[in-house]
Amino acid sequence: MDLSTLPFPIAARDAVRDLKSSLIRDVANAAMGRDDVLAFWFGVSDQPTPQFIREAAIASLGSGETFYSQNLGRPYLREAIARYLSGLHGRPVGPERIAAVGSGVSGLMLAMQLIVSAGDKVVAVTPLWPNIVEIPRILGAEVTRVPLAVTDGRWGLDLDRLLAALTPDTRLVIINSPNNPTGWTIEEDEVDAILSHCRKHGIWVLSDDVYERLVHDPARPSAPSFLRRYEPGDRILSVNSFSKAWSMTGWRVGWIVTPEALATDLGKIIEFNTSCILEPIQRAATVALDQGEAEVARLRQQLTTTRRLLVDELAAMPGVVVPDAGGAMYVFFRIEGQDDTLELARRLVEEAGLGLAPGGAFGPEGDGWLRWCHAVSAEKLREGTRRLRTFLA
Repeated sequence: MDLSTLPFPIAARDAVRDLKSSLIRDVANAAMGRDDVLAFWFGVSDQPTPQFIREAAIASLGSGETFYSQNLGRPYLREAIARYLSGLHGRPVGPERIAAVGSGVSGLMLAMQLIVSAGDKVVAVTPLWPNIVEIPRILGAEVTRVPLAVTDGRWGLDLDRLLAALTPDTRLVIINSPNNPTGWTIEEDEVDAILSHCRKHGIWVLSDDVYERLVHDPARPSAPSFLRRYEPGDRILSVNSFSKAWSMTGWRVGWIVTPEALATDLGKIIEFNTSCILEPIQRAATVALDQGEAEVARLRQQLTTTRRLLVDELAAMPGVVVPDAGGAMYVFFRIEGQDDTLELARRLVEEAGLGLAPGGAFGPEGDGWLRWCHAVSAEKLREGTRRLRTFLA
């Protein structure tokens, strides 16, 4: 029997089929593994996870800690996250508000599964890592984009435009600061204004804080934070990850901070998604928090240095525009006259052996831009800019 003739097509549901594939992956997959390509397309340090963190996982594996753990994470890890956040933000954050989860992106999905329903209005400050804006669409929500803009040579937020978009029927606003891909970092008065507006209208705030430690101002321990202003009754969700500040991208571990009233329901959602995290990973994450401040400081210093190097090199090239920004590990720049940056990214791979992320991967606001991750050695950056200079010439 030829089942292909029956009127039952084999297909995912519409919301999933409508998702766009990652343009970063489209470029990277075609060249991954090639020795002649210098890759700067992913947001990852070129250094492995620090040895003392790896050793904690090895010791846990050696002792046989390979069983199920609590949905919300082991108490020792949740307490370590609570200590870390309370110290960082000068505001008590109790472990009862924290869930350890299997990566930052998993945390974003779980947080939105908690509060977003089909038909809800979600507002996002963009351009943005595509996973964040596609998750609400998977859940059937409608996403309104509020773009950042370059003003006086620096990435900035049009606060009035954002507040106008946050109408009383808005369910959730998503803010990623420091921002991937631009590096834009929210200001303290902007946090206050957004939170005041959202309190007035009962709008949830989802703060993607993955890059909060990676700010370029050495006087700031972290970016301005919604958590620092949390009061009982606030609708604030914070999602974070060990991937960036502790160089643990492959470990897939992060956390969510919620109002305490959501803890039980969050535990249910985790059970139906991943159940729990492997305990050796939880041991490693705990050690990272308790002993890793020197590593975070080292990475911050490296990023400050490599950003300056990369910006100076790019700005010296004719037709290259490099706006300033406050944090993260990227330079988002454009080359005058090059509007199709997906095609440009492909050409850079083939003709220059240079792997950059096309700006269109982060939404229509990114068309005409390229993202360059600078969490790498100065030598690698210099060779990369040399290849771009030769290509442009």
